[in-house]
Amino acid sequence: MTRRPSAGRCLIVAGALVFAGAAAAQEVKRTELGRQPVSGDESREIVMQLVEIPPGATSRRHFHNGEEAYYVLEGGLAQVPGQAPKERPAGERGINRRGVPHAGYTVVGDRTVKILSVYVVDKGKPLQEAAE
Repeated sequence: MTRRPSAGRCLIVAGALVFAGAAAAQEVKRTELGRQPVSGDESREIVMQLVEIPPGATSRRHFHNGEEAYYVLEGGLAQVPGQAPKERPAGERGINRRGVPHAGYTVVGDRTVKILSVYVVDKGKPLQEAAE
């Protein structure tokens, strides 16, 4: 005898799949585009990444074991807890210094923020570490 799933069970499974997909869609995606040693300095390396922060995802507060130069390719709204949302416009650029905590915002609205980041960091150490 073969049991057919009830409509209620189908809805529960479908809802769980949609929820799981939404949760996965709220993760920061980091795609490494390249990595190589700094010429003449084997203790440091250059790492290039595309960082994509979709709506609802949080770029946790962190720091790097080296410098990060970034350029916003596609902008969107970002909100730091307790503050009003602020636009991160395409073309925004800057440098985050070694060991200085930054980020700590959630992307709000309907646009994914895409950032090209280039790091010059200590080889063998984590690219980023959580900041308190």
